[in-house]
Amino acid sequence: MKRKEVSPLFMFYVFSGMVFLLLYSIAEFFQYPATYGRRILNSFFLVSYLTTGSYFFFETRKHLLKGLHKYLHALVFVLLAIIFYTFGLYGWRELWIEMGFYQNYAPILPFLKGVALHAQFSLAYLIFLVVTRNVFNNIRLRERNNQLLIEKKEAELSFLKAQTNPHFLFNTLNNIYSLARDRDERAPESILRLSKILRFMLYETSSSLVGVDDEIKVMADYIALEKLRYDDSLQINVKTQIEDPAQKLPPLLLIPLVENAFKHGISETRNAPFVDVELVVDREQLVFVVKNSVGDDNAVREPKENIGLSNLRRQLALLYHDYELSVGQAESVFTSSLRIRLTSHV
Repeated sequence: MKRKEVSPLFMFYVFSGMVFLLLYSIAEFFQYPATYGRRILNSFFLVSYLTTGSYFFFETRKHLLKGLHKYLHALVFVLLAIIFYTFGLYGWRELWIEMGFYQNYAPILPFLKGVALHAQFSLAYLIFLVVTRNVFNNIRLRERNNQLLIEKKEAELSFLKAQTNPHFLFNTLNNIYSLARDRDERAPESILRLSKILRFMLYETSSSLVGVDDEIKVMADYIALEKLRYDDSLQINVKTQIEDPAQKLPPLLLIPLVENAFKHGISETRNAPFVDVELVVDREQLVFVVKNSVGDDNAVREPKENIGLSNLRRQLALLYHDYELSVGQAESVFTSSLRIRLTSHV
């Protein structure tokens, strides 16, 4: 049988009642030190009534008074509140006096004066309850807002991944198609490389973080797959300097910069095309630099923000507090540079 969870709202009433009892008992200690112990017990009976009753009174009144006109609802609620916090509290006190558990320290007063005297206790409790409930509501509101922000961020990241991964896969399939169309003997190897990438996308990208070594492996498969499209004139240099291969980062975070180098760089280069990739992870800081040749006319062009780069920028903004991403061209070399303080992960 499933265990029923206690309502956080009910626990708030219990906790606020305990705090009120503690504060009231401290005041009584300085005012009535000789009868302090018995007065704590008296206060406990009063606070238990107010705490339990207030929870059901405030949190279930909508169900109890359901169907009433709003003005009638307000009138009935006020009348019930007056009865509960005045005559009700006094009657509760008299009950425990009759049972011998409540020690009566108040002078013998007429009924209405006794009710008025103990209504002051109710008023003090209500003021304390309103203040603490306000604080409680603000805390819950902040928690709810934080949760909504987290859910929004996760939804946006999922959307970006759903947009980036098919885009990445589409470009890769185009490469394999060109090899298969030409009946190139390298087509089977390209399919094998693609299967490794697909396996990574299927089983690893569902995780929020993967090891740097796993990211390097899938990047190596992608580079090898792209290299099959070019002859030996293409020079590819990959350098890695990893302090801790198990250091975590989001899956496929680095691929867009490599993909950009092949699709929008060397594909337009006729003479001496090259791609230089350097990855350094040291002291929890990642530096990733990709350089590639561009068009042979040496004209400096404004870098175009394709889907891969745009999504990468947005993912970085959602995932890290401390990062830098810059892309630019100098003469015939296009450079993409990424720096991330890995410990600034949100």
